[in-house]
Amino acid sequence: MRLGFIRHGQTNWNAEGRLQGSSDIPLNDVGRQQARDAVAVLGTDTWDAIVSSPLSRARETAEIIAAGLGIELGRSYDALIERDYGQAEGMQDGEWEKLWPNKDGGGIEPLESVVARGRAAIDQIAADFPGKNVAVVCHGTIIRYTLSALAGVQFDSILNGSVSLSDNVDGPWTVRSVNGETIGSPLAQ
Repeated sequence: MRLGFIRHGQTNWNAEGRLQGSSDIPLNDVGRQQARDAVAVLGTDTWDAIVSSPLSRARETAEIIAAGLGIELGRSYDALIERDYGQAEGMQDGEWEKLWPNKDGGGIEPLESVVARGRAAIDQIAADFPGKNVAVVCHGTIIRYTLSALAGVQFDSILNGSVSLSDNVDGPWTVRSVNGETIGSPLAQ
């Protein structure tokens, strides 16, 4: 089974450097183009299904990609919602950093919870689509830290519209690429 994790396209809050987390902020025109650009990257492989977070920016990205790949848009998974940034939602970097260094406090969801949800989502998608190749549109933090946990290394930020690949061909989940960049050697959980 192969999973292609796609970060939703850009929103106005992304462009303004605001934490949007679980706030439901829509795509902007740049984000819609990033979704169309992701189709070209994903089009080099065969995808059996596309699923997403239920937040509108992820759902619209998935709709654009599904149409571009000629596959039906699948269901959404609540476990794929972005990290809840609590009171920091909508704040720019300099604002929240003064109040909650390291994103600790202010009702911000712990990273352990984000990773647990990410792993639970992978397990559920694998159960729903056994042996299939599934494109998964969700959010930067959940992709970054879930793939980091699977690989046992820390990855940098996940770019809007980027594709990261993971599979379980050899048994455990292996991260093959992040932000479209191939990982030098296989990294297993």
